[in-house]
Amino acid sequence: MEILLGLLGIIVVLALILIGIYNRLVALRQTCNQAWSDIEVQLKQRQDLVPQLVNTVKGYAKHESKTFEDVVKARNAASSASTVQGQAQAEGMLTQALGKIFALAEAYPELKANENFLQLQDQLADIENKIAASRRFYNNAAQEYNTGREQFPAVLIAGPFGFHAREFFEAPEGREALQTPPAVDFET
Repeated sequence: MEILLGLLGIIVVLALILIGIYNRLVALRQTCNQAWSDIEVQLKQRQDLVPQLVNTVKGYAKHESKTFEDVVKARNAASSASTVQGQAQAEGMLTQALGKIFALAEAYPELKANENFLQLQDQLADIENKIAASRRFYNNAAQEYNTGREQFPAVLIAGPFGFHAREFFEAPEGREALQTPPAVDFET
């Protein structure tokens, strides 16, 4: 009888440990999901700002249609990206395309002085900073989750219960680019 109670006690303790590990993995996964959702919100705001910026610049630089097409294509690619890595690459392309828009502004002093354009630049700079902060938070959450799922004994239950590794959200330029806020010169 004592042996049976001892075995039952061991089984209960093991079950509680497994439940604790499972719940910790669920919490870490939810943190990753929330962090990714924060990134998506910031990226959506950035993508919504692009048409306003393009339309403002179009009024001053009508003959730069190739640049505008590139920006629209990059925005559409960023809007339709479905994986973390795909999103990072698409956002990198969008950043490069937006850089061309700001380069155009250098050639049009009246555009640089346009209050709407200046407001859009300020909003974009603010969103870029929020994206950088959201990326750092997501990458930290993904690192904690990946570490948690690979540690023993969690590794024994992570795979069978569908806890798959998370990709880091890295810019095409590399991880160090995420640590540096974007350098955009709005006033010259």
